[in-house]
Amino acid sequence: MILPRTILKQDLAKKLYPQSSNTTSAMQLLRKEIKQSPELTSKLDLLARNRRAHYYTLKELEVILEHFCISQEEFERL
Repeated sequence: MILPRTILKQDLAKKLYPQSSNTTSAMQLLRKEIKQSPELTSKLDLLARNRRAHYYTLKELEVILEHFCISQEEFERL
């Protein structure tokens, strides 16, 4: 079970929100979730080197998965 070194934000959004009709709406839901959680926002701010990047690093991905209570194994099956 190896997580990728980086994952595109849109790919993560599509995996976390498969019920969304398209990528844009999934991205909006992910941004909204991050914005509404001060704890998650602060953790990502500590890790993020480039907030405008189109990807999340492995550490950022781990923090997000922890917030959503998703294990690495579950994420790989999404």
